[in-house]
Amino acid sequence: MQKPFSSPVSGAPDAPTGEIFAALDLGTNNCRLLVARADGAETTSGFTVIDAFSRIVRLGEGLAASGVLSEGAMTRTIDALKICAERIASHRVSRARTIATEACRRAGNGPDFMARVRGETGLDLEIITPEEEARLVVAGCSALLDPHVPNALVFDIGGGSTELVWLSVPPSGGAVTIIDSVSLPHGVVTLADRYGGREVSPETYAAMVAEIDAALADVDARNNIAARVAAGAVQMLGSSGTVTTLAAVHFRLPRYNRRRVDGATLSFDDLRRASRLLSSQSHEQRVRNGCIGIERADLVIGGCAILEAICNRWPVGKLRIADRGIREGILLNLARGA
Repeated sequence: MQKPFSSPVSGAPDAPTGEIFAALDLGTNNCRLLVARADGAETTSGFTVIDAFSRIVRLGEGLAASGVLSEGAMTRTIDALKICAERIASHRVSRARTIATEACRRAGNGPDFMARVRGETGLDLEIITPEEEARLVVAGCSALLDPHVPNALVFDIGGGSTELVWLSVPPSGGAVTIIDSVSLPHGVVTLADRYGGREVSPETYAAMVAEIDAALADVDARNNIAARVAAGAVQMLGSSGTVTTLAAVHFRLPRYNRRRVDGATLSFDDLRRASRLLSSQSHEQRVRNGCIGIERADLVIGGCAILEAICNRWPVGKLRIADRGIREGILLNLARGA
């Protein structure tokens, strides 16, 4: 079991007003950058976001079968990282943290790719552990937790892995404690590579859900989470493209709107209806959805299967949606000198 770890739920950063920070998260599917100014504002825990960049690069495409990052994936990713490096330089960032996660952890040529990134972009990417990834997710979105519910399940469905964190939440609204965490080697890209994602039959979908459920059994048993759920002592918070997409589908948004989605609470019935709608659609129909598009149309069903397995095993009944996570956690830590 993981050693407890405290993460602040709230509190203004210690950075001088006007200082500029950057957080870059290179995942299995996405390359994302946030640049923010410390200004004491209440809206983003003392930050104002002044620039954001996100591009789907599919760095982990084919990784499950080959064990290495492909040349095409690395080239796409470096092109995106060059844009990130230019933006970091243009904003005169004083402190930055640039991290890479599951694809680079798993790839046999991950170290060679890191060296190539340094040479071609000047960025010194840090491959973080799953434990550090869980800490950053919690730091980034724990402000959305309800201090009146003593335990929380926080999860982030990524491209190459799913991070699940079991928390203790103090009634005072102070620091939460990570009791346990697990990194499942299942994400939207890995499931699409193995099961397909363009047209997914009900049988294939059920197989994905069953595989994820089996992977959740150990963390459930060692923490007695099901019993805590039955006692009404657990809240659930999801941070990922899957849950934000399902919220957008539920709200029937023609285009994604972060202000409408971040912090929203959906019932499990709402989530299942949105998942069933997407599962029943053709690949072309999902492509035409303004909240999904061609780059994610073959990935979203795998994410729905992961979410369904989580909801089936732990029937909390409702999920709070977080369009925030690792990058926000990095920014908060940078502001506090961590």
